[in-house]
Amino acid sequence: MDATIAASLGGAAGLVVGAVAVLAARWSERSLDDAPVVDEPPLARGVGDVLSVLRSIAVVVDASDAVVKASAPAVTYGLVRHQELVHHELRHLARQVRRDGVIREAELDLARGPNPDGSVVMRVRVAPLGVAHVLLLAEDHTHARRVEEVRRDFVANVSHELKTPVGGISLLAEAVLDAKDDPVAVTRFAQRIRVEATRLGRLVQEIVDLSRLQVADTLHEPELVDLGTVVVEAVDRVKVAAEAKEIELGLATERGLRVFGDRELLVTAVTNLLTNAVNYSDPGTKVGLGARRVDETVEVAVTDQGQGIPAAELERIFERFYRVDAARSRATGGTGLGLAIVKHVCANHGGEVTVWSQEGRGSTFTMRLPVAATPVDDDDATAPAPGAGVAREESTA
Repeated sequence: MDATIAASLGGAAGLVVGAVAVLAARWSERSLDDAPVVDEPPLARGVGDVLSVLRSIAVVVDASDAVVKASAPAVTYGLVRHQELVHHELRHLARQVRRDGVIREAELDLARGPNPDGSVVMRVRVAPLGVAHVLLLAEDHTHARRVEEVRRDFVANVSHELKTPVGGISLLAEAVLDAKDDPVAVTRFAQRIRVEATRLGRLVQEIVDLSRLQVADTLHEPELVDLGTVVVEAVDRVKVAAEAKEIELGLATERGLRVFGDRELLVTAVTNLLTNAVNYSDPGTKVGLGARRVDETVEVAVTDQGQGIPAAELERIFERFYRVDAARSRATGGTGLGLAIVKHVCANHGGEVTVWSQEGRGSTFTMRLPVAATPVDDDDATAPAPGAGVAREESTA
């Protein structure tokens, strides 16, 4: 066969094959277009209404993990964004349940927003819903987790703190037995036992006080309390310790300052602030206590000329058993609970306690409580409270 004829036949065959391929493709597309579309089964009627009344956070996803229904808290907590599950942990649980139809539960630490330090603890239950949908129910357990951590830390700290005085008393008792024939040594050891017993009693009492404050969110049957008598009694309680260190106590309060609350708790709170100020002040310095009305609050401020508190420690000083200077605190018999008690007393009275401090310039602790407005004479409004013996100390803040 001539080469030209062969080439012509080959080209014609190629055109025929190409035309057949094009026709086959078009027929296939037409067949697909004509085929019935299988829609995903819709959600049962009323599912949205049920989700809206659930206490749990609720999300329904389809076979492609797209969010079909979600309660408002799901968006608030950052679990759903743009009709998608934000966290891969939730998507993974949904896929597992869709694959085998087995209900799963998990407690997850999920990021809340872009801040890596912001997280939320979610207790999640995932179950199949119909043929192609999956239901996720979540509850915020962040507060419960924190409460459990606080309880665990509290028990551990109490156990540790109790070991010191109990161990000291045990060792001193053995020393007394060994020195029973030496009256001088027995007297010295007995005095040390008394010191440790006093410290143990103080620690137990403060633990009891703090536990009682934490159980009661608000005060029961509050009474009208005159803060003038509160601060005077608090000064009397620390006067001996202040005189031993030659620390001058300055007291100045406005008359007629009254709040609703528990008088004994308020005395304890002010006493704790004064005790801290005395313990952490150098001999021969001054500690000031002032009370005044500012708008609708009463401010009770305790100022010292001590060593001050490092800025990095300021956020932690109100934690239970936390001490800025552990060695000095133990030497003065501190339990590490005083400021925690002050914080809870203020909270239970509807107020707060704040601190200003700078290393080398001392500290000022301020309690702010809602005022119980009562009529007073203008002449008495700025007079010093009974028992106030020295001039008012100015805050260094």
